[in-house]
Amino acid sequence: MAHCCINPSILSADFANLEHELARISTADAVHVDVMDNHFVPNLTLGLPVVQRIQQVSSLPLDIHLMIEDADRWAPGYAELGAASVTFHAEAAAAPVKLARELRSIGAKAGLALRPATPVEPYLDLLGEIDLLLIMTVEPGFGGQPFLDFTLEKIRRAARAIGAAAVPVALQVDGGITEETIGRAADAGATVFVAGSAVYGAQQPEEAISRLRAAAEGSARSGPR
Repeated sequence: MAHCCINPSILSADFANLEHELARISTADAVHVDVMDNHFVPNLTLGLPVVQRIQQVSSLPLDIHLMIEDADRWAPGYAELGAASVTFHAEAAAAPVKLARELRSIGAKAGLALRPATPVEPYLDLLGEIDLLLIMTVEPGFGGQPFLDFTLEKIRRAARAIGAAAVPVALQVDGGITEETIGRAADAGATVFVAGSAVYGAQQPEEAISRLRAAAEGSARSGPR
């Protein structure tokens, strides 16, 4: 069984003490950084200068999730900072293949994100152009929302397509991930899990990460069902 990655979202962290908050998740596989512009989603978080400082003070790989308009213009800047992966929304990119190739050429993994109601099928031909497919399991914009169960079937279809294409694409889920929901997402075929309040809402975030990883790996099957 493949290793399940836990990428805590700093959207649920204390923004006034980010360096300390990053140190509390040192056992994570990466730190998920939500960049929101108050246009693509109704929230405003942080941008390039803050991400640059996060890169400087943390040894964790940066998993950047851009919930912004005009992703074609802004996404390359995050790759240039040294982010491990930069994920942009299919709904916000004018030329997703060109953008994915540009991100890869800079040295970052390219991720494609889909909102809950966006079907995955129109983007399956792009699997060879990306390294990560992010299925949103809540409406993007705010942390602490409940997991949307109807997205499970989309996760299953995406996992089957990735398996059939035999491409090394990680299948990430983001939104409402808890010790209870992570098992269902893993069973559907997800391999990378973004958790915000489930990690930062715990007394000991690193223990929460361990419990989430165990729950995911305990539920994951050899393939999606």
